[in-house]
Amino acid sequence: MESVKVVISNDQKSVKIPTGIRMLIRRCCHAVLELEKFDGSAEVSVRFVDNEQIRQLNRDYRNIDRETDVLSFPLGENGHYDINHDTGAKLLGDIVISVEKAVEQAELYNHPLQREIGFLTVHSMLHLLGYDHENGGLEEVHMREKEETVLTQIGLKRDNSYYMGDD
Repeated sequence: MESVKVVISNDQKSVKIPTGIRMLIRRCCHAVLELEKFDGSAEVSVRFVDNEQIRQLNRDYRNIDRETDVLSFPLGENGHYDINHDTGAKLLGDIVISVEKAVEQAELYNHPLQREIGFLTVHSMLHLLGYDHENGGLEEVHMREKEETVLTQIGLKRDNSYYMGDD
């Protein structure tokens, strides 16, 4: 992997984004690509929204009329990505995180907001790279193992909680 450009935007006013979250997201994206031995440069977009905004996106793109914690919008398929012709970087896609939902889940699972946002970012990055857990089984177990490997590497090791919700 050559370089990773992570464009982060905050389109919500419900929750103040804690100091260090943007750096954490960049570290998560970089760690996933490193684990996956990603070839070349990459670009990814991360957008913070509130519950109503993510509910609308979930309704529009997945026909599910409820808020969720994170949505992934991959721009590639089977390892083939659109290219930013100015930089030569592969465009992986967009990650949309409901910060309100992340706060709720951090409280529910009794871990810091940083751990929750880190998890959601890693989880979504794996989706952008083609991983899926929707069908359960070994594919889901494999994805969960990769999530925990990355989070442990960056210092966000899981405690006794375990995330098994929708995305």
